[in-house]
Amino acid sequence: MNLSRSAAAALGAALLFGASTPFAKQLVGNMPPVLLAGLLYLGSGVGLWAFRLVRERTVAVPRLSGREWLWLLGAIASGGIFGPVLLMVGLSHTSASQASLLLNLEAVLTAVLAWVVFHENADRRIVIGMCLIVAGGVLLTLPQNAMFASGGTLGNLAVAAACLCWALDNNLTRKVSATDAVFLAGTKGLIAGVTNTSIALALGYSLPAWSLTVESMVVGLAGYGVSLVLFVLALRGLGSARTGAYFSTAPFMGAAIAIMGYGESTPVAFWIAAVLMAAGVWLHLTERHDHLHTHEPLLHSHRHVHDEHHQHHHDFPWDGTEPHTHEHRHEAITHRHPHYPDIHHQHRHPR
Repeated sequence: MNLSRSAAAALGAALLFGASTPFAKQLVGNMPPVLLAGLLYLGSGVGLWAFRLVRERTVAVPRLSGREWLWLLGAIASGGIFGPVLLMVGLSHTSASQASLLLNLEAVLTAVLAWVVFHENADRRIVIGMCLIVAGGVLLTLPQNAMFASGGTLGNLAVAAACLCWALDNNLTRKVSATDAVFLAGTKGLIAGVTNTSIALALGYSLPAWSLTVESMVVGLAGYGVSLVLFVLALRGLGSARTGAYFSTAPFMGAAIAIMGYGESTPVAFWIAAVLMAAGVWLHLTERHDHLHTHEPLLHSHRHVHDEHHQHHHDFPWDGTEPHTHEHRHEAITHRHPHYPDIHHQHRHPR
């Protein structure tokens, strides 16, 4: 997947997720947060698995190693169960536009985890960009901001905690991003949806009217399902930190929808924070990374064409159709070109 298509996938994911935030804000007053989170992901899982069954007419599970299953289950727990519940709690204590802008912290936390914990490269531009985005997020939580008058502190902390959960989810999902994206997103949606909905029912809550249930699931299919499929595709080509940078445009899209569609007020601090965050995003998106690097031998399976990274023979009949998917081996190669920490460029960098 080339850079432009990866960027387009990340921006598409951002648009869908950003648009879902103000819609979820309208729904959160009609049901408890844990139930809404369950229905959002349940809609995602049911919709994507239905699409997969129609597309492939099979329930075949992609071949994953034991370690990859652990990465996937960790991503589902952090991003599919805890993250959505925290966001719904946050939305019940703050406005959709403020929550949408604060969600930019996900990109920063994703980059920090990718750099510090998962050893993904982050240069000076990435660090400066993260600092600007953090500054914008901090500005939203200053005491003079009107959101504190109505319990905004709890809402902000809950949204920030959701961002941390999704940051961990993003980095864990990157570990399995070469796998079928629809399978990953659909499985995450089903497990997270069934878990959170079951918890809500066990706590004594009841399903809302069918119209609200269906509306919640449709919002979840678009904002949590299709969005995640596009996000996984972007992870393959950009890595966690860079995909997170593109995805951080989601809060601006969500805030714009909340302001224009629902007439929410916008304090001066909101616009200052928006400028800071926009500058940080611009630094992320205009980074260029180019150096001599070595690819270690690698065996994996994903959709590909025979570019400079895929010069291999086939041990099965092949009609020349590209792109195609099969298990293939990468031999060691050393070369130089602009690149990002995609599934083929996960090498260490000297400090």
